[in-house]
Amino acid sequence: MTPAEQSRHALEICRRAAVVPVLVIEDLSHARPLAEALVAGGLPALEVTLRTPVALEAIRVMAEVEGGIVGAGTLLTPADVAAAKAAGARFGVSPGATDRLLDACAAEGLPLLPGAATATEVMALFERGYSMQKFFPAETSGGAPAIRAFGGPLSQVSFCPTGGIGLGNARDYLALGNVVCVGGSWVAPKAMMASGDWAGITRLAREAAGLR
Repeated sequence: MTPAEQSRHALEICRRAAVVPVLVIEDLSHARPLAEALVAGGLPALEVTLRTPVALEAIRVMAEVEGGIVGAGTLLTPADVAAAKAAGARFGVSPGATDRLLDACAAEGLPLLPGAATATEVMALFERGYSMQKFFPAETSGGAPAIRAFGGPLSQVSFCPTGGIGLGNARDYLALGNVVCVGGSWVAPKAMMASGDWAGITRLAREAAGLR
């Protein structure tokens, strides 16, 4: 899969909803009901970060939920890419981008949303064919004004900003013409997951889906 093909697939996934939930799953029993709650609320694209021991198994479980499109976040190495693809991930997300990581995603046929934070990084990825990118960490890298500024000289690139984004500032990003969606963890609070408040998470998802 070429970078341009990866970007087209990533763009299609990002267009599904205004928000891509960024999920840190520590209890495997939460995986299925969490996915069902988020999909029911109108957020089908789910990023499961590879930050916990159960993350890969959570991807396997969530991949079975009808209507969901489950991806793997925090891809750092080619081994992460291979493991995510084997677990059933349909897309990948990385905080940055290295040649080895990009090559691994191409070899595995895994659509990637690669991270960038500077004009040089955005240009380097665009040169390789990635026109859909993750802007990370968004709030500490200039926030919505930085992405707005990219829109002039780098108008061919679209973004999914992630990092420090919540209900209070998501609209600032979504109002920009070069932002397709945002990534955020606020739709799946740890306390709600721990208490099994899946209906509450569905309400948060529905609210997030209505932001655009």
